[in-house]
Amino acid sequence: MSSQSKSAGSSVNQQLVYAHGLAAVVMLFVSITFGIIASTELLWPDLGGGSPWLSWGRLRYDHTQGILFGWLGNAFLAFLYHAVPVLTGRSVTSARLGQWLFGLWNFVIVVPGWMLVLAGFSQPLEWAEFPLVIDAFVVLALLLMAVQFLPPFFARGIEDLYVSSWYIIGGLIFTLFAYPMGNFVPELVPGARGAAFSGLWIHDAVGLFVTPLALAIIYFVIPAASRRPIYSHFLSMLGFWLLFFLYPLNGTHHYVFSVIPMSAQIGAITASALLGVDVILVVANLLLSLRGSGWFPRDLPLRFVSTATVFYLLVSIQGSVQAQMSVNQAVHFSDWVIGHSHLAMLGFATFAAAGGIGHAWQRIPWARYNHRAMDWSYWLLFAGLAAMFINLTIAGVVEARLWQSNAPWLDSVRAVRPFWIGRTHSSLLIVAGFIAFFMGLTTGPKGAGLAAVEETVGLDAIDEISPRLSASHEVHGAAS
Repeated sequence: MSSQSKSAGSSVNQQLVYAHGLAAVVMLFVSITFGIIASTELLWPDLGGGSPWLSWGRLRYDHTQGILFGWLGNAFLAFLYHAVPVLTGRSVTSARLGQWLFGLWNFVIVVPGWMLVLAGFSQPLEWAEFPLVIDAFVVLALLLMAVQFLPPFFARGIEDLYVSSWYIIGGLIFTLFAYPMGNFVPELVPGARGAAFSGLWIHDAVGLFVTPLALAIIYFVIPAASRRPIYSHFLSMLGFWLLFFLYPLNGTHHYVFSVIPMSAQIGAITASALLGVDVILVVANLLLSLRGSGWFPRDLPLRFVSTATVFYLLVSIQGSVQAQMSVNQAVHFSDWVIGHSHLAMLGFATFAAAGGIGHAWQRIPWARYNHRAMDWSYWLLFAGLAAMFINLTIAGVVEARLWQSNAPWLDSVRAVRPFWIGRTHSSLLIVAGFIAFFMGLTTGPKGAGLAAVEETVGLDAIDEISPRLSASHEVHGAAS
């Protein structure tokens, strides 16, 4: 093994991988609790007993912000602490900075943000519900993330960066610019102009933060866990640049038929259609890279990311379709959109995040790992998501037909009540899946994850792919 591989392997700060991984799952349970209570309140509106702290709007805000920051934010940070040293051969900027960033992200942003929202302090902005005081600390955290993770990439030059590196760089830089635009500008710009900025952020949160880091995980795990190179580097880079050129234009499709200039609306609809083409190219490249791994690969993190790839295709095509005026006119404000958002955040992003955490976890020799629990987690989450998405999509069609028939609005509420019951029940499968995921990370023998890697793809270096993505490189020096 080369000295470069040894040095990079020992530079992975596995304590921070472990800390952010556990924090992600713990905060996921809190976020899910908010979501389940909000879902139940649709069936029994008096469930909260009139307490403003348990009102539907506040719970819903904390659910979405918890998923974005508490679950996905921590999961991405866990992955970055593993992947950046592997990709660059250099450690992140500072372990001490990592400790401060962990405390800032969880105990200055997420937990206080939840409490302030429950107390009635929030912004009425989609994906920007945390109040302005929290937003200031989010920007600070994003700056610290850039300082922590970007210098290793630029220290070795950008001429031979692997595609995961590009997505990490793009996600961290673009989010740093987009976050203030979506969280501060709408407070300063009145009316439709402020709404337009907010609409851009609705998609930038997903397209410039969640999507790049989820794709960074997918592009990282596939070659590392399958021992096969990515099918086409050209398609990888084409997909990267199209994503960052097209996604910032998409958000205005949330305001079709509004007072925002029609040229902006048409531009957003066109960008949405072109983005669907981009996703087809990206997913085709990824699926061709997975050839030979089977429909459900033996390596569980690889199984999670391969399923995330399929969900990415489905949710993106659905998004391109529902951005079209005729479809948007019918399903906007319906449960169809809620199903779409769950397919994006619970399907594509969450399965990718779970795969990233699992892949890094397997390569921590002192971490416990329970293969059977992780297997149960996959199937329970898959079944729960499928049930919820299908249920909400049908509910949206039912609502749309009743609204178009000019029936009283309460008729649509009565008609979809059985679907709301089904959604709440499907969440129980999802909760069970995440409990199994938590058990997979906290029970079982120490080092069992590494043994699972050795039984599937092995620990030998894979020079023809990249020495930095070999399992032996990733775990070398981890026990030190």
